[in-house]
Amino acid sequence: MQVTILGNASGGPFHGRPYSAQLVQLDNQVFMIDCGEGTQMQIFKHRMKADACRQIFISHLHGDHIFGLLGMLTNWGHKKRSEPLQLFSPPGLQEFIETSLRICGVRLSYALEFVEVDASVSACVFENPKLEVWTIPLRHRCPTSGWLFREKTRPRTIRPEKIEEYQIPYDLIPGIKAGQDLVLPHGAIIPNAELTLDPPAPKAYAYCSDTAFHEPVIEVVKGVDLLYHEATFTNGHLAEAEISMHSTAAQAAEIAKRAGVGRLLLGHFSGRYTDTDLHLAEARLIFENADIAEEGQVFVG
Repeated sequence: MQVTILGNASGGPFHGRPYSAQLVQLDNQVFMIDCGEGTQMQIFKHRMKADACRQIFISHLHGDHIFGLLGMLTNWGHKKRSEPLQLFSPPGLQEFIETSLRICGVRLSYALEFVEVDASVSACVFENPKLEVWTIPLRHRCPTSGWLFREKTRPRTIRPEKIEEYQIPYDLIPGIKAGQDLVLPHGAIIPNAELTLDPPAPKAYAYCSDTAFHEPVIEVVKGVDLLYHEATFTNGHLAEAEISMHSTAAQAAEIAKRAGVGRLLLGHFSGRYTDTDLHLAEARLIFENADIAEEGQVFVG
């Protein structure tokens, strides 16, 4: 699973930081998380192939997370896109998009499917043969959902030399990959463990922005390989974080530590900070394996 950071700013594109947007890739599948203003330019700048995207997951309806969406949808229409697009979000996105398209006189060449989620519970809202996507209840000034991408266990890998050794028919291979033993014509049983290798461990990625420190997040994201958690402020602005219902870098690190995640990515930085050195220092005092989710960086789970 691969995560590309297209933007990590909070409120405005200060100090060259673009607005919130990410791409998550699993094999040939592409998913978008949030779509702040300028996301199209970021996709072009970093040569990302976002046209294959079939699902967009919007955390909440604040402008710094959705104001790039209308342009993205319109651009796909100009390209004569035909594949339908699913948009997952808390309530309100459908009204915003449909009203904007109507007022602007835009007729898309493809269908939109709006999926409203309950941001107050953790639930599976999307599933395909390779992964599930779950909501993560967050605590912000409006209904806000994080997103948990959890890869399904892949089939076992069959050993090529065993196919030849036992002359395994190809119609039996799917069952063997699923864990079945091989029964030879004379009745002997070859254990699956001899025929196959364990698949890679399934990966998981959690996106938590925007939110105040929220303990229920810990259980939902427990053990994920990568956790992106907003770190709008440092400890010096803890009061502002509480008022605006955002987190500090230290609070993000506390979530990561208590959830036992593999790696913490900090983002959604306030424009009052010209750099993020203090964010990183404060986080690493609590959770050492923390990094800044810099624009353009690619993280692999």
